[in-house]
Amino acid sequence: MALLPSFFGNSRSSIFDPCSAFDVWDPFKDFPFPSSSSIVSRENSAFINTRIDWKETPEAHIFKADVPGLKKEEVKVEVEDDGILQISGERNVEKEDKNDTWHRVERSSGKFMRRFRLPENAKMDQIKASMENGVLTVTVPKEEIKKPDVKAIDISS
Repeated sequence: MALLPSFFGNSRSSIFDPCSAFDVWDPFKDFPFPSSSSIVSRENSAFINTRIDWKETPEAHIFKADVPGLKKEEVKVEVEDDGILQISGERNVEKEDKNDTWHRVERSSGKFMRRFRLPENAKMDQIKASMENGVLTVTVPKEEIKKPDVKAIDISS
């Protein structure tokens, strides 16, 4: 029976630390932009990590944003006059106690903001937002596009 090669490459990982074998080398850690493993980037990383899906149905445009751990009071949904939908908020940094020892900091914190230009058929005055289980859902109803009436014309001979 052939043995499969080790994809983790670290044969000295501790069996008592379930994450030790899964640490991934970060090739960008020395670059000037925020890295996933950099504690210095904690303030900027929330902006990068706010994921939003936008789908269109026949009735509406639906935006779903992952905002885990935030309360609805910490998130703002706004629409500007020129048809820009803005989703923003702030995820606060956890208070640090002098007696605490941090082993890993991966959860992002700080301010975030995403902006989307809505199409012309969006009903700006009927936008609704709800939040459940860390997912913000913004529903933008669409105006029904009236199909032109087509009248057949008889062709005379």
